[in-house]
Amino acid sequence: MRKLILRQDISIDGFVAGPNGEIDWIFKTLDDDATAWLVERLWRADFHIMGSRTYYDMAAYWPNSTDALAAPMNAIPKVVFSRRGLVDAQSAPTTRALTDASHARPIAPTGASWAAPRVATGELREEIGRLKAEDGKDIVAHGGASFAQSLVSEGLVDEYHLITHPVAVGRGLALFSSLSRPVDLTLVSATPFRGGVVAHVYRPA
Repeated sequence: MRKLILRQDISIDGFVAGPNGEIDWIFKTLDDDATAWLVERLWRADFHIMGSRTYYDMAAYWPNSTDALAAPMNAIPKVVFSRRGLVDAQSAPTTRALTDASHARPIAPTGASWAAPRVATGELREEIGRLKAEDGKDIVAHGGASFAQSLVSEGLVDEYHLITHPVAVGRGLALFSSLSRPVDLTLVSATPFRGGVVAHVYRPA
């Protein structure tokens, strides 16, 4: 059965974004080595999954990006979780998240996987169960704080890839704030990079 991997940038005090969705702090410390680590792992996935807000942000940004992450982000098929379905990504407003990094742009030909994603409209646990049961490589989930929090609180994450940045945000959107009880994790690996980022891989104990 496929694993569901949650890939998430996180501050040292546990936040994935500031109180208004600010993520500008992520780009200050993500050096070439950390980026290469991310790229290699992104290529291991058959699907990238995300909530609708993150989808609209990423669909506006990645197809025209020259970032090293753009190749796997654009090439790998997407599954978007949205109870109400999706409107045209080119006409949808973007949220604050990727506006911090770049202005929204039209979808380019390299963004074909963004133009026609698979849309999951059912219950989260059931939809994830169906994806895991399919043959293929692992599934990588991208937050969106609320989508990531839902995956965590439902106990659906098989492996956490937490990219911990050397910054304390103080307040904002916390990854584990929806837990009803503590969850024990086992550290699989910790990889430090020159810019101060540490890639932590955890599995539920």
